[in-house]
Amino acid sequence: KAPKKAEDKYTAIVNAVMAQLSIGAVRQSQLVNISFDSHDAQLAADVPNTLIERYIESDLEARLAMTHKAAAWLTERMEGLRQKLRASEKKLQAYMERQNLVNVAGVKSVAARQIEETASNLVNVRMQLAKAENVYQQVQQLRVQSIEKSTKAFESLPAVLNHPLVQRLKTAELDAARKVSELSERYGQKHPSIIAAQAELTTAIYNTAEQIKQVIEGITKEYELAFANVKALEQALIKHKRKIQTLNQKEYQLKVLEREVEVNRQLYHLFLTRFKETDASQDLQMLQSTVGRVVQPALVSQTPYKPKKKLIVGISLILGFLFSTLLAFLLEYLDNTIKNREDVEDKLVMPLLGTLPALKLGPKDELSARWMYLKVPRSPFAESIRTIRTGIMLSGLDTPQKVLVVTSSVVGEGKTTFAINQAFALGQMEKTLLIDADMRRPSVGKSFGLSTKAPGLSELVAGTQAFDKCIHHLGEEGGVDVIPSGMVPPNPLELLSSQRFKEILDKLVQSYRYIIIDTAPTMIVSDAMVLAKYASEVLYIVKADATPYPVVRDGLKRLHQVEVLVQNMVLNYVDTNKSSTYGYGKYGYRQGYYGEYA
Repeated sequence: KAPKKAEDKYTAIVNAVMAQLSIGAVRQSQLVNISFDSHDAQLAADVPNTLIERYIESDLEARLAMTHKAAAWLTERMEGLRQKLRASEKKLQAYMERQNLVNVAGVKSVAARQIEETASNLVNVRMQLAKAENVYQQVQQLRVQSIEKSTKAFESLPAVLNHPLVQRLKTAELDAARKVSELSERYGQKHPSIIAAQAELTTAIYNTAEQIKQVIEGITKEYELAFANVKALEQALIKHKRKIQTLNQKEYQLKVLEREVEVNRQLYHLFLTRFKETDASQDLQMLQSTVGRVVQPALVSQTPYKPKKKLIVGISLILGFLFSTLLAFLLEYLDNTIKNREDVEDKLVMPLLGTLPALKLGPKDELSARWMYLKVPRSPFAESIRTIRTGIMLSGLDTPQKVLVVTSSVVGEGKTTFAINQAFALGQMEKTLLIDADMRRPSVGKSFGLSTKAPGLSELVAGTQAFDKCIHHLGEEGGVDVIPSGMVPPNPLELLSSQRFKEILDKLVQSYRYIIIDTAPTMIVSDAMVLAKYASEVLYIVKADATPYPVVRDGLKRLHQVEVLVQNMVLNYVDTNKSSTYGYGKYGYRQGYYGEYA
């Protein structure tokens, strides 16, 4: 356990030192700054100085050890290379002595000249052989063809006919024959002159025949000699070629051995040079370090360098301002809701009929917001309702009756509150009917204090109740008639899209100047798409700073798919402190946000 505790203590000390130690490069230089934070000024200077001293010493020791190791390895390696060089030199010398090699290049040059001379002589001798063979073949052919064994058959051969001795003997033979012919004209056959001339002619004929035989024998000998010379030169040429091949093999082996000696010699000299360099560098490495040097040692500071309170406060203020600004920009960038008139006109590319300010009422006062127009007629909210009423009335001057469908994208955008208050506003001017067609979440009846069992639209369409039972008349204060949703049916969409509903609506149009239909949101169910087809105008409610632009766009797209063009949009829950488009702040009256919309 004791060694374990010592190790833990050592680790803790190292970690503590490392936590306060800072090492960083100085920009645009090759300097490194080392600092140590400590409450003790002397310790703060001693730690960096000691650290760099030990670092340089460690580098010197490591490089010196590496140099010693390299020198030992080079020494061992050089001994092996020296022995290898000597062995290769001995091997080369033994081979030269064994093969009697002195000047291989000179011997090869002589052998090459011999081959050249022999080849030239062989060409000449072969030409002589061809010539002699031609004459010899003529002789052999005449021997086969000639029946007589005399030499008369060979006299026509050019080699025989053109021979000088044969020509002289042939001339002597002709002279002797002419002499015999001349003497025969004067003397008889027994005359001594004739006998002597005949003997001379016989001798001449014999001498000619003998000379022809010698010429024929000379032709044969000349052919045989030329043939023998060709064979001899061919053998000599083969011998010389074999000699040069043997010399090439010896020269190749000699070059291999010489190259081995040269490689071993170069390698040995390379290691010898490196060994001398290593031996010389040992002394230099003891004097200087390559990892760096101390430019300025750490000095004992007389005053603490931190904390810099003024700098910290200034940086904190700057960072706080930058962070808050960045956060504001980020929230603004990420917020894709519809906020004001500019968003409606730029993003949705449609006009804004009006805006409604946010009213701040408690959850229990939810119903009071739906009576705000009557209860607080001089409030900014009521003024906004009147402005929208004016827009509705002006847009329908040519329409005797007007069916207004009020819808929104999602639940909670205030469409029911708007429908009730707008019904009050229109009811002050013309006969108005408010119909609760949001059969899945009805709330109009509750706003007027009607019982949940009071007959309404579902009973009227189903035919279970008459008109006078389903239409509820408010007092003079309200000025509007109301048809609540009635009992929640299992199939609201089928009721609203039925022919019966259309007939009821056509009949109601005959009795009322304005009919306001509060329907379900477009993104929830398809009720609004069905009812919008019967509307003179569709009033689309959007909750400011809450409903995302893509949701509003998709809701409008669903209406466009059934060929309903929405041209009137109302922006609800507008914060008048942010919006510059709301113009009723002069009244000095502001009720806040009014709870959750139906």
